[in-house]
Amino acid sequence: MKHRKNSRLNKFVLKKANATLLRGGIIAYPTEAVFGLGCDPMNAEAIQHLLRLKNRPQSKGLILVAASFQQLEPYIQDLSPPLFDKVMKTWPGPVNWLLPANTTAPQYLRGSHRLQAVRVSQNPTIQALCRKFGGAIVSTSANFSNRPPAKTALQVRACFKKNIDFVINGSIGQQHQPCEIRNGLNNKILRPATG
Repeated sequence: MKHRKNSRLNKFVLKKANATLLRGGIIAYPTEAVFGLGCDPMNAEAIQHLLRLKNRPQSKGLILVAASFQQLEPYIQDLSPPLFDKVMKTWPGPVNWLLPANTTAPQYLRGSHRLQAVRVSQNPTIQALCRKFGGAIVSTSANFSNRPPAKTALQVRACFKKNIDFVINGSIGQQHQPCEIRNGLNNKILRPATG
């Protein structure tokens, strides 16, 4: 596992992270509240590797993060104008929305659900990663299932040893807990924001 000490996401780090994603590797990176693990959402082998690393059941599904709404369009159905407006009032920002999944998107991303969890992030690291990659990436907390998520690059390394292909150093955002999750169809909050 390679670990970069530079807290700024420079061109070299961004290039290495993108190359890792393109070849089906797993990266770790700072998000709004914790370190996340990510991979190419269209690479089934990378997804299975990620789920095994976390000991996470595929049935739970995964969150996709993006730099823009357009990067999420391949994974979700067209939204009604009221739902689109409601979602866009929170983006970019620390809110994950559960939205009707595009039937052409891989089932393994949403698990046993018919809704796909998505977020347009305001986090500068995620924004840069997704712009360089040219699309959304998977974002799941850097931890084993039912364990506290890592909040530093060092904690990621201690938890996963050499099983992560590339770790981006940097500071997490100001959120105290992982981003809120809302159901776009009924507006229920499944996981509240506390920070």
